[in-house]
Amino acid sequence: MNPVPQLGGADRGPVSRVELRIECKALKKKDEFSKSDPCAALYMLNRKGQNWEEIGRTELIKNCHDPKFTRAFRVDYFFEEVQKVKVEVYDLDNETATLEDDDFLGKIECNLGEIVSRNPYSGPLLKKDGKPMGGSTISIRSEEVKEGGEMVHMKFSATKLDNKDFLGKSDPYLEISKKASGSWQVVHRTEVIKNTLNPVWRPFTLSVHAMCGGNKSEDIKFDCYDYDSDGSHDFIGTFTTTLADMESNTQGGKEASYPCINPKKQSKKKYQNSGVIHLTELKIFKRPSFLEFVYGGMQINFTVGIDFTGSNGNPSSPNSLHYINPYQPNEYMQAIQAVGNVCQDYDTDKLFPALGFGAKLPDGTVSMEFAINFNPSNPYCAGIGGVLEAYKACIQRVALYGPTNVAPIIYHVARFAEQAQREEGTKGAHAYFILLLLTDGIITDMDKTRDAIVYASGLPMSLIIVGVGDADFTDMNFLDGDDGVLKGANGKPALRDIVQFVPFRDFRMSASAELARNVLAEVPQQVVQYYEMRKIPPKPRPAQTQT
Repeated sequence: MNPVPQLGGADRGPVSRVELRIECKALKKKDEFSKSDPCAALYMLNRKGQNWEEIGRTELIKNCHDPKFTRAFRVDYFFEEVQKVKVEVYDLDNETATLEDDDFLGKIECNLGEIVSRNPYSGPLLKKDGKPMGGSTISIRSEEVKEGGEMVHMKFSATKLDNKDFLGKSDPYLEISKKASGSWQVVHRTEVIKNTLNPVWRPFTLSVHAMCGGNKSEDIKFDCYDYDSDGSHDFIGTFTTTLADMESNTQGGKEASYPCINPKKQSKKKYQNSGVIHLTELKIFKRPSFLEFVYGGMQINFTVGIDFTGSNGNPSSPNSLHYINPYQPNEYMQAIQAVGNVCQDYDTDKLFPALGFGAKLPDGTVSMEFAINFNPSNPYCAGIGGVLEAYKACIQRVALYGPTNVAPIIYHVARFAEQAQREEGTKGAHAYFILLLLTDGIITDMDKTRDAIVYASGLPMSLIIVGVGDADFTDMNFLDGDDGVLKGANGKPALRDIVQFVPFRDFRMSASAELARNVLAEVPQQVVQYYEMRKIPPKPRPAQTQT
């Protein structure tokens, strides 16, 4: 999750956008029986200088005291402003969204200008009282983002890798690094393939700029490791090449092969290599932007799904999450307003389906998928105001019940997304669906929900989940694919990450725009990834008629 902070003045744009990458060394051991599992969070001080705003978090790296995080943060850079930056490192011990219950491994505060000018910016990690964390250090590298550049899509496999495990076979993964300020900077890490000497890794896509700084003749290093759960990954071998070389060697659909060399073994008389890495697919292309799809006529179809289960509390009580206060909208209403106000600008007819689940309807039936205007043949509400009015009327007519089954509503929207997908052959990229799901607690059909999300990941659809109230939302973070690929109950992986979850309580003291920015930040990227996966380009922008 890498939302971009809007910290500049209203009358001017940033000098540039920069990408920040983080590395740490000698982190403290916090776990009694294993190494720490570090994650770094990036914050920037808002323009009023009052609050630190979380920009995003790196991936979690298991059992590692010298992590090189691959997830980068993109932020606007203003030369004329002092932009305060803070990085905090934690040992993650649980799956909760908050970092307050995890072990603190140190922090650093500086200015974005210092990071840009020193590059890399390095220093000791500090305790909360400002004293050094006893030898732990951090480095932050920055690089200007070149928008609209080329992308490279690659797929790798390997044969006859060295076996590093006494029992069983190696668990290999690849690490890709580019040159940066006289050293190597990791820019991508593949998944681990268990128990094989002949792995086939999933395809992945990187920007040419991220891979080699935009210079196709610059060296790129590939390191192959055998993964060990205790963090002591065994080095198998390495090779160095360039993007220009890879492009040349794969022309005409050919496969390029690179011997994987372990320098420590090269002195042995009969040593040839530690296996061979094969580049089986390579395609360089220009990734279209989200706006190109919008300019081409793509519509955003916004649907709201609302939790009417009994755990919300009696709506007649001021303590209920569904209590209608004439002077202050409840959290359900605030979330609908904040997210809907953004999405409605991309929908020409401003008609939004609004669905409920977990309620006992006036006829006595319990439903996990009903129109809150009680018109199943026409569940559309006129504008976000119409959604809110239908919600307030609905809460007076239904009885809160249960259970909290959300898969039916996901499949409901998926059916419309599937219809739009069938029309893509003739209409191109014309419709994308966003489901805003509001719930107060633990999902009771988690396996079916996982299957529904995996199914929807192949459709033009994104799912935003906002947790309302103060319940334990640990399971929700599992659905957000930030820490790995979500899999269905049968083990089938999602084709792409389509879920964004945030607890509303994190934004109670913020403007509604902050909630919208955080939950919608990944949608443009998800839209582009979907149409890229389907190999559907944006339609040309219609010519403007002069009058």
